[in-house]
Amino acid sequence: MTTWQPDILGDGYQQLSLPLGTDPDGEGQISATLVRYQPDEADLPDRAVLYVHGFTDYFFQQHLAEHFAAQGYRFYALDLRKCGRSLRPEHTPHFVTDLKFYDSELDRALRLVRDEVRGGVLLAAHSTGGLVLPLWLDRLQRRPGGARGAGVTGLILNSPWFDLQGPSYLRNVGTAAIDLIGRLRPKDAVPGPKLETYGASLQQGGWTYDLDWKPLTGFPIRFGWIRAVRHGHAQLHRGLDIGVPSLILRSGKSGSAPAYDPEIDTVDAVLDVRQIARWAGCLGNRTTIVPIDGARHDVFLSTPLPLGEAFRELDLWLEWLDGHRTGDETAGARADDARPRTTGEHA
Repeated sequence: MTTWQPDILGDGYQQLSLPLGTDPDGEGQISATLVRYQPDEADLPDRAVLYVHGFTDYFFQQHLAEHFAAQGYRFYALDLRKCGRSLRPEHTPHFVTDLKFYDSELDRALRLVRDEVRGGVLLAAHSTGGLVLPLWLDRLQRRPGGARGAGVTGLILNSPWFDLQGPSYLRNVGTAAIDLIGRLRPKDAVPGPKLETYGASLQQGGWTYDLDWKPLTGFPIRFGWIRAVRHGHAQLHRGLDIGVPSLILRSGKSGSAPAYDPEIDTVDAVLDVRQIARWAGCLGNRTTIVPIDGARHDVFLSTPLPLGEAFRELDLWLEWLDGHRTGDETAGARADDARPRTTGEHA
């Protein structure tokens, strides 16, 4: 029996804890948290969105949930193990040594959403979540029925993390060092400066969130975690088959600064957008990639003009997806009609 509880986001938002048992990374009992936006039970849509956050993040973007609701989708979001609502004092925030471990909560969340919604489920993710979901879908695609058989209809990625940013030596010599240290000392923190640049930009933009769950300088990056991410990048670069169409939204350009500068409000201050463009074709199936000029790293936390453009592009793609699915169903019906009928088959 599932018992939804009131969520911290207030009216219309509820949460459900998903116990996951003992942590394979040795940090005791773990759970994930499924959040749903259900403002009115009188007329619930028969399709849904399931959203997954990135690193040093959790779900708090109410305007995103409410936009999808206005487009006729029920909205769900998953705070992964050791993240946001699922973080406990004994946990190392966001720490996993294998991105496949997330399959447990993703499988459970999808089943729960499918239990409540008769129609299909559209997946959405940001940043590291934009790596986790395609890898999971690729594994899901290998199961009987594949992604579509599991009810997944499409994928929306918001600035997905497709490669390690920075100088090229970090992606070869650096990755070898990450692999070694990540095996021997997985919880050691990767050395590097702690910058508030991106967090300060979000705060300047008026976005508010829990700083214990999303600190301005970010959580420390652990060698075991970044090793898992690099293994995920390598899988992506070899090519995936996610089984459904995808939309990728990203900023028009990247930028950085040692401290907050208004220019940071108009660029991706976290990832290299050229890498997103380069590796987008590795998802398989039909992929649409749209740069949003002036967008932040989280495109849906941009300033009003690029935010409006991102929502317009999203809505156009949702409209296309509806037509694409209808076309598939019509083509399937035509194929059934044209198929030779055997003796005993009813007309």
